Amino acid sequence: MKQIKVLGSGCRNCEITAKVINQAAAEAGVEIELEKVTDIAAIMGYGVISTPGVVVDGVVVHSGGVPGPAQARDWVRESPG
Repeated sequence: MKQIKVLGSGCRNCEITAKVINQAAAEAGVEIELEKVTDIAAIMGYGVISTPGVVVDGVVVHSGGVPGPAQARDWVRESPG
């Protein structure tokens, strides 16, 4: 199971990002564990300055905006990177 974290303050873009990822996983039939990280120190620990950020299996794959559906599908289907 893929572990995916959405890094951000809980703003609208962070919520949309989480929904895009959940929808992509559902469409792909892939089970994921989605966690929302709102602690600023934890977010900075990943080196993310611009949110929302996305971490897949411990690897930062995105930061600074809402990802597109195709991008999210790639994350739930493939290895990070």
